[in-house]
Amino acid sequence: MNRTKTRVIGWDLGGVHVKAALVEEGRVVEAVQAPCRLWRGVPALDETFALLPDWVRGEAHHAVTMTGELTDCFADRADGVHQLSAWAAATLTGDVRIYAGRAGFVAAQDARAHAADIASANWHATAALVGRHAAHALLVDIGSTTADLIPIVGGTPVAQGYSDAERLETGELVYTGVVRTPLLAFATHAPWRGRRTALMSETFASTADIYRLTGDLPEGADQQYSADLKGKSTPETETRLARMVGRDRGEGSAQEWRALAAWFAEAQLRPLHDAAAVLLSRSDLPGDAPLVVCGAGCFLAERLALRLGRSSMPLTALIAGQVSVGDAAWVSTCGPAVAVGLIA
Repeated sequence: MNRTKTRVIGWDLGGVHVKAALVEEGRVVEAVQAPCRLWRGVPALDETFALLPDWVRGEAHHAVTMTGELTDCFADRADGVHQLSAWAAATLTGDVRIYAGRAGFVAAQDARAHAADIASANWHATAALVGRHAAHALLVDIGSTTADLIPIVGGTPVAQGYSDAERLETGELVYTGVVRTPLLAFATHAPWRGRRTALMSETFASTADIYRLTGDLPEGADQQYSADLKGKSTPETETRLARMVGRDRGEGSAQEWRALAAWFAEAQLRPLHDAAAVLLSRSDLPGDAPLVVCGAGCFLAERLALRLGRSSMPLTALIAGQVSVGDAAWVSTCGPAVAVGLIA
């Protein structure tokens, strides 16, 4: 694909979101994210596709990466890769190529044979793009559900793991995000009025609730249902958080609920700090290597850089010469879709 003379749309087909980025003459001109209930089956992609702007339905070269193959509607990851690739080939207008990470791009009909390279390789696309602009860095992409921490050395991603399972072992995948993660995933106790109180073993609240109360959650980032399927006003959010410590909302003040939310935010940062510290201790990563940050949780990645005493650079600033989108936040949120579009 010749990026300077063709229209390219980069896609990231996830289990709860679909992201797309339009690249024209080598510059990102649009980026969008929409919710997708893929756990209900592949037809959910058609529902999401109908919600996307008209430019996704135009003639283009399509570059597709994915994480949705791990959704439980598929028999296994190879089946998911095959079905998602087949959907892309049948639905998108124009040439469709599937990003196979270390193996490059492959035709949609060959996806099953390359399933191990394709499955959840969206992190590799973002890291490869960062490597084109920064010789040495630690990519920190914190999304709604997961966080990718990928070392870049000599302009090349040098992750020790590749699959989700391998990267969970190496700390290059931390399964925590700023929207969907249940608070129980990173805390068992919390401070409340001078006591260390155990949490309810229920998914009453998610990280979207704490960052809504702290004021950090980017507008539009939370496109999923709340834990109790109710609204996202401040009172409703405080109600969910209160239940985690066995309380009703009326038993605390707004200030106390914000303080509790801030404590949970700190608790979520700790495993990210530990993972990053291990990766930054690698002998091949220079001591002044910055953190390149992106994702819906970019604010948390920037906070992590401060804690580590490292400089941080937003992905949108790193690739500013290739971005024409007015709202850079969506470029950051849709990083892997942007990356495969630009790489293609």
